Amino acid sequence: MVAGVLEQAAWQALEADHADRVDALTAGHRERRQTGTAHPVEDFLFTYYPFKPSQLRRWHPGPDLVLDGAAQLDRGSWRFYRDLDGGSVLDTAAYLEARGATVEFVRRLVTATHSRPAQLGCFGLHEWAMVYRQSPDEVRHSAWPLRLGPTGTDEVVDGLQIRCTHFDAFRFYTPPARSLNVLQPTREDQVALEQPGCLHAGMDLYKWCMKLAPAVPSSLALDCFELAREIRELDMRASPYDLGALGYVPVAIETPQGRAEYAAAQRDFATRGQGLRERLLQALDAVDGGYSTGSVGLSAPASSSSARMR
Repeated sequence: MVAGVLEQAAWQALEADHADRVDALTAGHRERRQTGTAHPVEDFLFTYYPFKPSQLRRWHPGPDLVLDGAAQLDRGSWRFYRDLDGGSVLDTAAYLEARGATVEFVRRLVTATHSRPAQLGCFGLHEWAMVYRQSPDEVRHSAWPLRLGPTGTDEVVDGLQIRCTHFDAFRFYTPPARSLNVLQPTREDQVALEQPGCLHAGMDLYKWCMKLAPAVPSSLALDCFELAREIRELDMRASPYDLGALGYVPVAIETPQGRAEYAAAQRDFATRGQGLRERLLQALDAVDGGYSTGSVGLSAPASSSSARMR
């Protein structure tokens, strides 16, 4: 069912505004890419997740909107679009045939996450667990010093309980840190364990929007990207690394004051993430009318970031 038609001038204006917004958000990353320099905070969303700025820049309206005059333009040849009276609209049948399993998995995951209360007691210790008992040459972001040094970092991990619920963070723990986590998350447990207080679950909303393109409106994908950028900043400010040279003030989670600061920011991100989850579920319902296969045994689609390091 077609919800409406966007005149060519109207949708091209939306497309241009979207491109300008993306260009402003990705300018630093694109400039660093030309010089071969790296930034441990701002580049993360393009090194961990397999999406380029050009993919984020490509604007999609979502399903059921016909883009008048688009069939005669380059957009007319884009995958999962079909011609309708000279306009282009998402071919939902073709899309669901190819991506139906991903739609169903994301719906189950996001619905389950949205239904749970936020857990705010992890204090970002996943980043500390990723360097626990490592030598300096083994540390992932070895270009940046540890604020408390190796021994002090290990003492924080030993003194605080690790409560990570997110497999894609847990899988990068050092071997001696894994047994210290309250849970032992697996990929198969993802739907059962994911909760809205998790910073990585919040960042992953960007991943799911991009994986579901072009069915998810690009305005939603970009809102999720902006949230993920802010989350990543907190993630690294609360990490064991000293990023003062980049202008980041640490959130000292080794102190009660730092843990309170972290939990307050985490609570805000959780609230914002829940709103984005609602929008994502609405977008998925618009694609398939809320249809669910009921295939609760579906496993997570293979993650193209599964071999990437944080």
